[in-house]
Amino acid sequence: MVSRNKIVESIKNEVEIEKYVINLSSKHQRAIETKDLTISYNGKKNALNKTNLAFETNKITSLIGASGSGKSTFLRSLNLIHGENTLIGGQILYHGVNINDPSIDKFEVRRRIGMVFQRPNPFAKSIYNNITFALTQRAKYTKNQLDEIVESSLKQAALWDQVKDELNKSALSLSGGQQQRLVIARALALKPDILLLDEPASALDPKSTMQVEETMVNLKKDYTIIVVTHNMQQAARVSDYTAFFHMGNVIEYDLTRKIFTRPKVKLTSDYVAGNFG
Repeated sequence: MVSRNKIVESIKNEVEIEKYVINLSSKHQRAIETKDLTISYNGKKNALNKTNLAFETNKITSLIGASGSGKSTFLRSLNLIHGENTLIGGQILYHGVNINDPSIDKFEVRRRIGMVFQRPNPFAKSIYNNITFALTQRAKYTKNQLDEIVESSLKQAALWDQVKDELNKSALSLSGGQQQRLVIARALALKPDILLLDEPASALDPKSTMQVEETMVNLKKDYTIIVVTHNMQQAARVSDYTAFFHMGNVIEYDLTRKIFTRPKVKLTSDYVAGNFG
């Protein structure tokens, strides 16, 4: 096992860390990026230190690291989800706009940057109304328009064939895997550019996990996906890029195949090998 002293020594300054964070070149279109993003709670030690990451359009990026490493804090920040007494510094740039600015419309951000949480959280409504609820809060749609959105969203989430004849059925009657894909469909109905997934399969059985992973891979042709996972095999299977977080820092960020076969930092190698975490 790796001792804490060795871990601290291996990340003793940000200059060393930044050497192992890739910079997407101009040929890669960036979906979203952060510049010096820092987050702390209640004035205590930073949960996230100056974080500079850029995510390529239509790719899947996995965020890995032990519990408390900062990966979920980072993911939620992209959806502007912050608890009380949270201090946030730096920028989150989406199409060149700093969405970390307090004047930004959070609803509009969350429409464009969808979020799916660890445990399925369908509304206590019908399958149909789960998909349409958020849509109808800010705009008017005809029944035909809503029908089309429901069908296309459920098809993208690989759920349509299973529920198309039961759209008025309670969403709570679905299996855990079906509920998670329904929640994904609900996010897709808002036509986001980016989909954030916080351990979307951790509460699911292996078959449902495989279905969610297949859904993710199929979705990346239309969406940029950023996923937090503790499952190293899952990260290796589905993602194009992987960022390794530890103690509020990004230790290494590179193509997934490099992170898992020839990482540049020993701490990364130790983590993916299961030597700590």
